Amino acid sequence: MVADAALPVSLWSQQGRMWWTESRPAESGRNALVCDGRDLWSSVSVRTRVHSYGGGAWWPDDADGAYACDDADGRLWHVSADGTTRPVTPEPAFAHGWRYADGRALGDATVCVREDHHAARAAQQEGRTLEEVNQIVRLSGDGSDEAEIVASGADFYAWPRPSPDGERLAWVQWNHPNMPWDQTELWVDGRCAVSGVGSVVEPQWGPDGRLYVVSDHNGWWNLYWLDDSDLVPVFELDAEVHRPAWVFDDPSYAVCDDNTVVVAAMRGSLAELWAIPPEGSEPQLVDLPWTSYASVRPVGPHAVCAVVASPTQEPTAVRIDVADGTHEVIRPPARSAVDPAYLSSPRPISFPTTDNAEAHGLFYPPSNPSARGPEEEKPPLLVLGHGGPTGAARSQLQLGIQYWTSRGIAVVDVNYRGSTGYGTAYREALKCQWGVRDVDDCVAAARHLVRTGEVDGDRLIIRGSSAGGYTTLCALAFHKVFAAGASRYGIANLAALAIDTHKFEARYMDSLVGLYPEDEEVYEARSPIHFVDDFEAPMIVLQGSEDVVVPPNQAEMIVAALEQRSIPVAYLLFEGEQHGFRKAENIVTALEAELSFFAQMLGFDLADDIPPVEIRR
Repeated sequence: MVADAALPVSLWSQQGRMWWTESRPAESGRNALVCDGRDLWSSVSVRTRVHSYGGGAWWPDDADGAYACDDADGRLWHVSADGTTRPVTPEPAFAHGWRYADGRALGDATVCVREDHHAARAAQQEGRTLEEVNQIVRLSGDGSDEAEIVASGADFYAWPRPSPDGERLAWVQWNHPNMPWDQTELWVDGRCAVSGVGSVVEPQWGPDGRLYVVSDHNGWWNLYWLDDSDLVPVFELDAEVHRPAWVFDDPSYAVCDDNTVVVAAMRGSLAELWAIPPEGSEPQLVDLPWTSYASVRPVGPHAVCAVVASPTQEPTAVRIDVADGTHEVIRPPARSAVDPAYLSSPRPISFPTTDNAEAHGLFYPPSNPSARGPEEEKPPLLVLGHGGPTGAARSQLQLGIQYWTSRGIAVVDVNYRGSTGYGTAYREALKCQWGVRDVDDCVAAARHLVRTGEVDGDRLIIRGSSAGGYTTLCALAFHKVFAAGASRYGIANLAALAIDTHKFEARYMDSLVGLYPEDEEVYEARSPIHFVDDFEAPMIVLQGSEDVVVPPNQAEMIVAALEQRSIPVAYLLFEGEQHGFRKAENIVTALEAELSFFAQMLGFDLADDIPPVEIRR
């Protein structure tokens, strides 16, 4: 079933055509560029590696084609609706020397973010460290001219957005040590229009020339329009009209041709869609069955296209008329629907945690109509810590979660303090507390479900990826609550990560942990690698060989330490994978290995015919 997945990722409407990309695990995770159902660029994966996480790897032109990045070398191409291609940028001296993202058409040209790695590569070859350079550039559509630098000097840029007449340009920039959810600046026409008010993101121009923007200066990411340098409220509510910008160009709102504004707002882990008619009318909640919205873009008057999902539906590309709430499916999920009887519907929960605070999560009880556990037994619990850590658990069908619930294991997906969806104060509650409050909240979620009689307190498991992997390692090192754990490309040594990671997150831990090396003692106190003598629970560790965000040496350090103490450990290194597993066979292998490991450690039988994972003891 994993191999059959081809989920829509990003979606655009262009002069009657629908364009999208879809991730195809069966093709080694290729991101296919599709126009009206046709795969336009066969065998090419459309992807960018700007900020390492990418996003915004393609965008339409003003006619009948699109600009798109070839993941093989990072080069930018023009792809016509008939499949004709031509290069827009020169062939790079080395793969991904130039990287492009988050562009928009500008007449016969395009404006986008460019990341230059040439000087950094030369410095590396000389044994020096130099960060890559980020800029906004203008490129001629036919590739005939050198790139014109529009903006430079800041550490990071995003959202370069030309006005409808092409005469004006807005963008967002920020500098170390900030992340885009901390402090940013909005620039318009070459001058700083808004700064010093927190996170100002997602600028968009309306058809009438009004500039909209999302800001969290009042405690929530809400929508405003710019009146000179003043932010005028458009739609204020206790919900988030933005998701942390880990990737480029995933809009949470759209301005339609008739100036109707359509907003996807997150309340906790649940999203809702609002339509804001032109001035004078009240915002209307659109009654739709989905709980997740992404890639929200205009399609004519009072209509948008979006990638939507719900607890029973995987991401699906749709067109929505917000005037009457009708919709049509543009791209359904490729794989067959799962029998709803096997699906566990998540239940939002809130529970007390440390510091007299409250944390949140989504609880999935086991569900399988053809099998039932003994009446006298409560199910094991798998605690999930999401990545980021500035991110969120989302209420949508995730077969990776249903894999566990259909096998008799309950799951709680924890929105620990630091998560998005609960306002700026909740998101910032993790500042200087990473490795403490996120861990406390995962432990509190498990204890809450034991206390309420939902799960077996002797069979608690914790699992996480990236930052969630770090939370897992901390929970196992500093708490004696979990019987086993799984870490996917998790962080074992904070100091090592502070020294060896990519530019985008190079100063992220300044706010999460403290300054390095000034606060070296804090880094050491929160690094599980220094507390291997406190590990008692067995663990499985999974890692991509080409991960530049959390390099493999992080995984190998913790595995070696556990082996030295004779604690059962399994280690799987996936060749060619980066920060996250994209290939179908690796996604399957990782899940089966974790299930085999937990079954061996907790002593339960498997109905699945899967190979036992090798455990080092």
